[in-house]
Amino acid sequence: MRQEVNGGYLWSPVAEANGAKSRFYDNMRRAAPGDVVLSYAEGRVGKVGIVADFAISAPKPEEFGKIGSYWSATGWLLPVQWLDAIMAVRPKDLLSRLAPLLPATHSPIQPVTGNGNQKAYLSEIDRAVVNLILEAAQLPAIDILTTPTVTAADFASTLDDLVERNIQQDRSLDDTIREQPVRARRGQGIFRKRVLDVEPVCRITGITTHSLLIASHIKPWRACQTAAERLDGANGLMMAPHADFLFDRSLLGFESDGRLLFSSQLTDAVADKLGMRGARHSPLRPFNGASQDYLNHHRTNVFIA
Repeated sequence: MRQEVNGGYLWSPVAEANGAKSRFYDNMRRAAPGDVVLSYAEGRVGKVGIVADFAISAPKPEEFGKIGSYWSATGWLLPVQWLDAIMAVRPKDLLSRLAPLLPATHSPIQPVTGNGNQKAYLSEIDRAVVNLILEAAQLPAIDILTTPTVTAADFASTLDDLVERNIQQDRSLDDTIREQPVRARRGQGIFRKRVLDVEPVCRITGITTHSLLIASHIKPWRACQTAAERLDGANGLMMAPHADFLFDRSLLGFESDGRLLFSSQLTDAVADKLGMRGARHSPLRPFNGASQDYLNHHRTNVFIA
């Protein structure tokens, strides 16, 4: 709780340690800008925040230290703008009013005892629960409290900076080996050449002029576990700038057969203004087999359905 409130985010693994799906972790991908978040820890609700943007694929925050050492190294980071309001609302003190409002399954609080459910992380609750907690904290309605100013792009850039710093400070690597993964972050160097060998054309716009295309990672650079992944040409696509932006922001994706996927968050009106109308019906071009694992990661952990 302390790390997340100070950092302005929520972070969770993608799945349980045994690989099983978790509704609480899946909710990280369902949360949308403007949703309200209540932070419950040590028996009380101590913070209220607003989801600022959709979750992104991100490494486990360094500030977690050994917390969750059994979790996977990569999970979902959800930007949250926490309010400065000081709260100390104990659900047990409100249980007679709170219990009827709690969800029947996957509740954050046990309706009989008022204790927190141990495995609950991010639960979906009714707005009436939020209103009750804010009333008890003597705070105004959430709708007038704040407008989020941070975005997933802010976090992505910060995380990329952190990963780059760690690579630069790794004295076990020689200068040449350190240089190429760093250049790959910006779609340059060996990575760009290797992507061009695999994907010389923008799949979305059909542009073939290489000077107009960006070498974009399929599995985000920050989420790659090794230099080999960051430099793998199969982990890249050549894209026109606006297509690269949408792909990187989780609004475009690809099926394994090459079919283009449009996020529900990308409206038809916006897609048309970006010249994407024809892209929906582009001829299918199968991907390189070595790209399939990266594409699966993007569909599962990056793309917003």
